[in-house]
Amino acid sequence: MTIVQFALYAMIGGGALLALVRLARGPSLLDRVVATDTLLVIIAAGLAVHAALAQDPTVVPVLVVVALLAFVGSVSVARYVGGMLLRSGTGDGRDLGLPVAAEDREASS
Repeated sequence: MTIVQFALYAMIGGGALLALVRLARGPSLLDRVVATDTLLVIIAAGLAVHAALAQDPTVVPVLVVVALLAFVGSVSVARYVGGMLLRSGTGDGRDLGLPVAAEDREASS
């Protein structure tokens, strides 16, 4: 393994570790969703780096599945949270643990 390969895998591993920390700490649902999406993108990048360095084209279908899983998961959670906001009636998401928008903070001060 060359220094470049070691550096690439170390950076991908470090990014995955940081995404896992954000996934565990939260604090809100949307933070965890973004961390999960980021982790899936990092996994896809790791698979792409491995496929390029090993010159192994058999990894490409797995890469496509991981990318589709990331996209479908993000869209599903966005639709779910959007439906929760519509049903809550207030529309600001405070009762759902969502972050307060900057306009709301300025209006309340």
